[in-house]
Amino acid sequence: MSSPSTLSAEDLRATILIYGELLRSHREVINRLNVYPVPDGDTGTNMALTVETVITALAPLDEGAPMGDVTKAIAQGSLMGARGNSGVILSQLLRGLVSDFPADGEVAPAALARGFATADLLARQAVLRPVEGTILSIARAGAEGAESHHETLLELARSARDAAKVALEKTPEQLDVLKQAGVVDSGGAGLVLFFDALCHVVGDDELPIAPDVASLEVHVREESRSHSALSELRYEVMYLLEADDVKMHAFREVWAGLGDSIVIVGGEGLYNCHIHTDDVGAAIEASLDAGRPRDIRVSDLAEQVIEERWVREARLAASDGVVDPAPTTAVVAVVVGEGIGRIFHSLGVRQLVLGGQSMNPSTSELVEAVRASESSQVVLLPNNKNVRPVAEQVAGLVEQHVGVVPTNSVVEGFAALLAYDPDASLEQNLEAMQTSARNVVAGEVTRAVRDTTTDAGDVHVGDWIGLGASGVVAISDSIAAASNQLLARLVRPEHELLTIIEGDGSSLANTRRVTEFLNEAYPQISVEVHHGGQPLYPYYFGLE
Repeated sequence: MSSPSTLSAEDLRATILIYGELLRSHREVINRLNVYPVPDGDTGTNMALTVETVITALAPLDEGAPMGDVTKAIAQGSLMGARGNSGVILSQLLRGLVSDFPADGEVAPAALARGFATADLLARQAVLRPVEGTILSIARAGAEGAESHHETLLELARSARDAAKVALEKTPEQLDVLKQAGVVDSGGAGLVLFFDALCHVVGDDELPIAPDVASLEVHVREESRSHSALSELRYEVMYLLEADDVKMHAFREVWAGLGDSIVIVGGEGLYNCHIHTDDVGAAIEASLDAGRPRDIRVSDLAEQVIEERWVREARLAASDGVVDPAPTTAVVAVVVGEGIGRIFHSLGVRQLVLGGQSMNPSTSELVEAVRASESSQVVLLPNNKNVRPVAEQVAGLVEQHVGVVPTNSVVEGFAALLAYDPDASLEQNLEAMQTSARNVVAGEVTRAVRDTTTDAGDVHVGDWIGLGASGVVAISDSIAAASNQLLARLVRPEHELLTIIEGDGSSLANTRRVTEFLNEAYPQISVEVHHGGQPLYPYYFGLE
């Protein structure tokens, strides 16, 4: 093909679409590379979701839409859809790139080079404390590469790509955490794919193929993933802020004292704000002095670290494919914990999807599992309230008949499976499994990560808390005491069976203290103990 001399609106649009495809195919690889600033394992996901929002904004445009319409969709879509630290920076890079493109006509190489320079400048302005060896270094290298060779559009694209790749390989020399882990920067790896997409559009260059995730060796010491290592960066807070532009300087100053990984992008009354902090309340309250926050999202980074590691390791050990004949109705279940996976398999689950409270599986992962079940009728068990909305979307995306049993916990999923009949129809299984799941009273024990006030009393960091359907109902300084207090609140006279699923932090001694308490206080209740291996929650309880 002959290379175009200028970048058209259709070329720009095609670059974004191909970039989205590359991010989707490389998502898990980029996630795996993420060890800085916290190993939260979601860089690839956040960049992919950010560009997906841009693609959605582009979708309504006609095929011959002018440059101004395309750039407006890119700027608005990236601002509204930016996810996580990496997604917000990527948003600013895309917005800066197209900010001075003409409303009509095409973009000459020199103007495209200026666009990359503007993107580099605005991205650095958006980050409160820029760090070299990150996506910012790759953006600058790409801009410098574009400026040094912009005689033709193809030379510019290839020069920018090559310079970005060289900068990416140097990132371990700039950050010790990358050098120790033996990886390049994850956000930078995601940005290089943009230059790959551009070179494909203007020069038909070959697109990179994502390597097998299992082939990546990342040497991260486990102690660096502990709570103590993240104590000052425990939460990720994001929101859109409708604010008076003149008040944003004061807002930035307040946030500067609250945390790190601060990125604020936008303008003209609307900003996308991101921070890692240990004070969620103050991070949100600061916005009220500047304007009105909306679409507030708070993520526990420590939970992401632990669950990401379990999901990654479990994926590496997962079985390849299904060999048994497909039943009339199959079950697909979301699980976290090796033991829970074994239990669910033993109860007839056809496909396991790995995830949990913070590492929620995507719709595409559920769709893939449903298709892999090879059954024409499939029951989905989300086993988490955060996964249920995603599970509800699957039926419209596959040819199989799919129904969701709306389980909010592993023990509800466990109970639902006791009523599962692989030879029965989907409708029969849904009715029986939902009835069985509803008969379970679920509880769980975990450790508090922040001070708060509850109906059960004041909670302090490090306390063990028992959670029921209404929230915190037990507080103690020991796992066993919190468990026993929780059960005392949950047990009713009609209960006959308690299922205990042990996770990380449980012990034979603590389990014995719980069972002895039950034998003395509730002798009518039979107890079954299973090892689930779930992170973060030493005990799941299910009363029937």
